[in-house]
Amino acid sequence: MPKRILQGTVTSDANEQTVTVSVERRFTHPVLKKTIRKSKKYRAHDEKNTFKVGDQVRIIECAPKSKTKRWEVLEA
Repeated sequence: MPKRILQGTVTSDANEQTVTVSVERRFTHPVLKKTIRKSKKYRAHDEKNTFKVGDQVRIIECAPKSKTKRWEVLEA
């Protein structure tokens, strides 16, 4: 099974080697036919602490790095 790749915005870089990435998805409501925006936060591994708040990044699934980290930053 291929690894998922998501694109989002860094919302926090307070922790060492970790960034919090907010990923937004848009879909049409099945009944109302209105476009809905939902966002979810993922904690991703950032080995060299290169990414700062506001950066657009791509993250990829990986084996668990810690209790909450299952993603790592692919590129900016």
